[in-house]
Amino acid sequence: MADFTTADLPDLTGRTAIVTGANSGIGLATARALAGAGARVVLAVRNPDKARAVKIAGTTEIRPLDLARLASIREFAAAWHEPVDLLINNAAVSVPGLDRTADGFELQFGTNHLGPFALTNLLLPHVTGRVVTVSSQAERAGRLNFDDPNQEREPYRQTRAYNRSKLANLLFTAELQRRLTAAGSPVLAQAAHPGFVATEIYSQFGRFGRLLVRLLAQGPDQGALPVLYAAVADLPGDSFTGPRHLAHMRGAPQLINRSAAARDPQLAARLWDLSTQLTGVTFPAAQLTARS
Repeated sequence: MADFTTADLPDLTGRTAIVTGANSGIGLATARALAGAGARVVLAVRNPDKARAVKIAGTTEIRPLDLARLASIREFAAAWHEPVDLLINNAAVSVPGLDRTADGFELQFGTNHLGPFALTNLLLPHVTGRVVTVSSQAERAGRLNFDDPNQEREPYRQTRAYNRSKLANLLFTAELQRRLTAAGSPVLAQAAHPGFVATEIYSQFGRFGRLLVRLLAQGPDQGALPVLYAAVADLPGDSFTGPRHLAHMRGAPQLINRSAAARDPQLAARLWDLSTQLTGVTFPAAQLTARS
């Protein structure tokens, strides 16, 4: 199979893509590539001023969105009234100390999973193409704690919280695809692992982390390729894409495997129910069935 590059993107003229966290790193690279292929790209970002400072050739728009605030997510979705061809759930955080969202969720679980969960379900009546959620092979070390989802008792560890949120991304994608299929919707839910990429998310990992980034990491343009591949390639729903080389940390994108936990449909359904309970956001089955 030939290596997929941005040159393989189809003509996206007339298509609309929403990319969260599109003002830096993989999100910015993804937005640039989609806009370069002709798409109208909406940069959904927490800091609009920062987004206005970046250069993207093509048709773009900036809208404020803070995935750590359910009120912000609801405001963004309520203001949206047109078709969405691609929703790219890219934004994520990793923080060294225990912190919380505006709604009291542990910050990584809240921003990396509950935020995209709420945003996707609220926008689904408008989505016509694909939902791509950026996960990570870190999910293989992820463990969900349904008795303490907001880490009110469990000691906080940065990597443990991050791994948990990335496992949640894959479980969310699997259950979303199951529900879309059951509703008769043609929309596809996909997940992507960008590999080891030199982005701001590693700035918290100290001297050793910075050394690894310098020696082994690829750039955001390469890290965006699995995301773009998941967005446009001829793939079945609930695919997981990632780099081909160095234990799926570098190189051109391909389909990759996921952990046994990420393939567990009962775990996915249980997480979905918990996410609905925590966010108050439900799957819009009736609207999707009526549209199909």
